[in-house]
Amino acid sequence: MFTGIIENIGDIIALKKDKSNLHITIRSHIVPELKVDQSIAHNGVCLTVVALDKKSNTYTVTAIDETLTKTNFRSIQVGDNVNLERAMKLGDRLDGHIVQGHVDQTGKCIAIQNENGSWLFTFEYDSSKDNITIEKGSITINGVSLTVVNSQKNQFSVAIIPYTYEHTNFGTLKLKEIVNLEFDVIGKYVARIATFK
Repeated sequence: MFTGIIENIGDIIALKKDKSNLHITIRSHIVPELKVDQSIAHNGVCLTVVALDKKSNTYTVTAIDETLTKTNFRSIQVGDNVNLERAMKLGDRLDGHIVQGHVDQTGKCIAIQNENGSWLFTFEYDSSKDNITIEKGSITINGVSLTVVNSQKNQFSVAIIPYTYEHTNFGTLKLKEIVNLEFDVIGKYVARIATFK
């Protein structure tokens, strides 16, 4: 379980294909605090640490075919950066919202607007998958907990403050870039219940 509050930006330094799996090695300042078997969200994708090298500040995770198919990990490259968050501790403050680390689908950045001190990012997604957003509801984009504005059937916007822009990979996000989306878990349950009535 995560909160969508990013701790660090990691750099992808190596990719190794192994049958249908992809081993991803990442350099990060949080490595000294990690251990093998630990769950970490990478751009919102929960992956398990399988190897660790504290001398080089690197660790490795493995993405299976299901993950590669459903997330933007299918196109990652050495040199890319990823938003990192360790699993929340029971009893900690929930500063973002309840995030499972299970990406529902990807979306595409279709507009970036400078708002004179903040930024408005707009994303579109395939609404046929029955995922929805609501005005002022929660959304996770590349692991970042955000509030929806301008909610429409297949697109929405989020406002990004300078701190988030500087401390996540929103600072390098470009038009047409593919992002990971995790829709609000409570909203997903409510929507599913409504379809059974």
